[in-house]
Amino acid sequence: MNYNIRPISKDEYPILEDFLYEAIYIPEGTDPPPREIIRQPEFQVYVRNFGSQAADLALCATVNGNIVGAVWGRIMDDYGHINNDTPSLAISLYKEFRGCGIGTALMKEIILAYRKTGYMELSLSVQKMNYAVKMYEKVGFETISENAEEYIMIYKE
Repeated sequence: MNYNIRPISKDEYPILEDFLYEAIYIPEGTDPPPREIIRQPEFQVYVRNFGSQAADLALCATVNGNIVGAVWGRIMDDYGHINNDTPSLAISLYKEFRGCGIGTALMKEIILAYRKTGYMELSLSVQKMNYAVKMYEKVGFETISENAEEYIMIYKE
């Protein structure tokens, strides 16, 4: 599949809400939550006023000019928070574009982009049952802690 990865422009930041909803892990056989769930404070931390903080960074993947996936990060008190100097990441793709290597490419590119801005450490949280765990490990993330449902992972340069 031919795709392109590029920075998300400021006028495209609202699409991060779509990808925030897409990032919610839904186990097989489970009904998805209502879209309004992303209005809750624990989700809004990922997108509210995006672009206003120095560490805010977002990339997207496009196919035929259409955005099909996004990865973004910021320093925030989210599920993957490890300290106030490390950006936490979120990533998602529309379902029909998963499993094609686009997510791996997005993760590699955001690691490089953060490295260029001086951040050598990134974090994220992921549901233990999520198939993306293996992809995160493949690009260099390691589990540093866990609870009953999630791994907290870190990438260190």
